[in-house]
Parts: sequence; structure tokens; C-alpha cells
Amino acid sequence: MAELNEIQAEMIEASETDYSDLRAMFINCTLKRSPEQSHTQGLADLSIEILRRNGVEVECIRAIDHEIATGVWPDMTEHGWAADEWPEIFERVMAADILVLVMPIWLGEKSSVCTKVIERLYGNSHLLNDAGQYAYYGRVGGCLVTGNEDGIKHCALETLYALQHLGYTIPPQADAGWIGEAGPGPSYLDEGSGGPMNDFTNRNTTFMTWNLLHLARMLKDAGGIPAHGNQRTAWDAGCRFDFPNPEHRA
Repeated sequence: MAELNEIQAEMIEASETDYSDLRAMFINCTLKRSPEQSHTQGLADLSIEILRRNGVEVECIRAIDHEIATGVWPDMTEHGWAADEWPEIFERVMAADILVLVMPIWLGEKSSVCTKVIERLYGNSHLLNDAGQYAYYGRVGGCLVTGNEDGIKHCALETLYALQHLGYTIPPQADAGWIGEAGPGPSYLDEGSGGPMNDFTNRNTTFMTWNLLHLARMLKDAGGIPAHGNQRTAWDAGCRFDFPNPEHRA
């Protein structure tokens, strides 16, 4: 459990909004299997603590602890893989109003595990909700990044682009991260790194978390994204919304 500073605690005390019906899912894309220490998890724990103190139900998994097959089909056991835990994980993703992908930086890029998770999310992106929209509509996404080399913004832009392309709604300031000095050096949780006390990282992580909360609350109260002009079922049936219907041309 992360310790909140005085400002973070006061923000929670001052909030008059009920978030207790929201659920959040954090997927830690570290390359380290449990129980090895994950510096990425250390940063995620700060966001998780803010959510939990607001009454949000939070689940966090390490993707690498699970048998997640490589590929872009919903269930890769139907495509030659002996095992694939993704279908069960996907059900938990769909039960969450908020999805946060958490990753380390390697060679300036998000981890290979994060890429695999995004590919598997993409493999389910053809599914539709009850309104005929793509299934991820009405959910919000964000990301957290750690490392001791450059690349926070690069990892974030790739991750947030992918999430919005799949149908997630991205709030303002939906990313945060921590890196030490350029080159080899201490990681986020290492003694003397200054990571957990870094004001810039704490501020951005706090803002990201609250913006995820605010937007998730708005979307839930509104019943999701309005279903007009974005329904796959209507398009497949021949509706062209604001475009002339080609079947009625003279």
C-alpha cells in the first residue's frame, strides 16, 4: 500500500462525489514474475491507493504471471496454442470502468509484455456492446511508465493512441511516469532514487487518477458514449448517418 502525502489525502477528504460503484483494472506489464520486486508496481500503488480511498474496487495483475498467448484472436487455443488465459482476463477487463496499463521502459520503448497485452485487447476490438458500438466504448484508459532511461512520453503516446483507437475514452493528463538520470542508475523503489518523493511524478500521477475518476463517473452517469453516428450494426445494415444513402440515389 502506498502512502499518500497531505495534499493527496486532503483531495480525497474534500471530494463530495461517490465513486463506489466504479471498478478499475491495472495490468502491470513488468518483465518480472511475482514475487520479484516491480518498480512499476510501486508507482501503480500510488494511483491504486487514491482510487481505493475513493471507494473504487481495484484489481491489479501482472500479465507475465499468466499464460497469455501471442496473437490477435480472442482465444489463441483455437489457433494452435496449448494454453491461453487471456479470455478469462478479458472478462475482468470488460467488468472495469477504468483500465490502466502500467509498464517499464526498455530501449526507449514500452515493454514487450505491454505490446502483447495491447495486441490481445485489439483481438477483442471487433466485439460490440448492446447499442451496436465497439465493446470498449464507455470506458476510460490511462497509463503509468517507469524506468531509468528516456521514453515516458514515447511509451505513453503509443499506449494512449492504441487505447483510444480501440474505443477507450482518454481524459486530460492520462499518463504519468518516473525516470532517474539518463543512463544506468537507481530504479523507482531503490533506496536513494527519490522516486516516491518526486513532486512532479506525484502530481502527475494524482492528476491522472482523478481525471480517470471524473471521466469514468461522467460516462457511467451518461450511460456511455451516445450511440449515434458510431454504431457498427447500423453501418453494416446500410445506414450512412449524415451521408446520402447510396440505395436512394436517382
